[in-house]
Amino acid sequence: MEQPHKRRVRYSGTHPRRFQDKYKELNPEKYQDQVEKILRSGKTPAGMHVPIMVKEILEVLQIQPGQTGYDATLGYGGHTRKMLEQLQGSGHLYATDVDPVESEKTKARLAALGYGEDILTIRRMNFAQLDQVAPGVLFDFVLADLGVSSMQIDNPERGFTFKQDGPLDLRLDPTSGITAAQRLRELDTDELEAMLVENADEPYAQRIAKAITQTFRKGISIDTTRQLASVIEGALSFLPPSERKEAVKKSCQRTFQALRIDVNSEFESLYSFLDKLPSVMKPGSRAAILTFHSGEDRLVKQAFRQYLRQGVFSEISEDVIRPSAQECFQNPRARSTKLRWAVRG
Repeated sequence: MEQPHKRRVRYSGTHPRRFQDKYKELNPEKYQDQVEKILRSGKTPAGMHVPIMVKEILEVLQIQPGQTGYDATLGYGGHTRKMLEQLQGSGHLYATDVDPVESEKTKARLAALGYGEDILTIRRMNFAQLDQVAPGVLFDFVLADLGVSSMQIDNPERGFTFKQDGPLDLRLDPTSGITAAQRLRELDTDELEAMLVENADEPYAQRIAKAITQTFRKGISIDTTRQLASVIEGALSFLPPSERKEAVKKSCQRTFQALRIDVNSEFESLYSFLDKLPSVMKPGSRAAILTFHSGEDRLVKQAFRQYLRQGVFSEISEDVIRPSAQECFQNPRARSTKLRWAVRG
């Protein structure tokens, strides 16, 4: 039976504001001109992710046709696609991601470009399990992009953003583990404060932690992103009006970051990844890691330096590589990125 034609829901104004209404941005293949226009303006289209520091990563990894590589963080597949192009149809790339929603979309997107299972193997698993991705296989190059993908951040149903209301979830894999809302209820004031400091260097950690636990004591729940943002805003109400708006915005960003790291055990996964990394690398192979905040970068720097002292790595980047000013303008989400690399001894 033929489906009746359904008109697109109308929205007020000249541009849709809600994620779900951005039908052109969410269909980049169909509306390429509009998507290109958004990208040129320095914004990321809804449901899309712009890969960061592609040129620098390819220079570091020095990928050759016939090699075998590993993309630890598949995401939207931007970096994956560029690495596959370097292989020129010869060799193999393994990729992992814990997100069941986005990894299936990316797999289909790459398959449509001609990258099938003969050259690309995608596994839904945490990169902490990198030694189980391809048992017995040693890689010529490894990439880990530790950032959260834009399509996860932009979708309010995933709970990664406080700019739109949605469930306070923050799980990279929404099918397992507990939500951020549940996690908040488990922690006391001291534990919350410690989490905010350790995971995000939040300067108002004590005030925010106290405001959250006091909210629960009053019998008020914090189940949505805007509810948490409102509590943070109340905690910083002591600030002068001229400073408050920007301070609230940054504290919201840091608090959501800290919660996301905690809910997904991101530091524990990174510890495990760094511990196992040398065991999956061929002699002379190269690894590149993109980090997005000081805690991650500190762990990577310490691990790389330790492996260099032990002779496990023959060479490492002494200084971080940062994205160019032009890239930061075109993609503001690149601003906090740091790239470190290492060569297996």
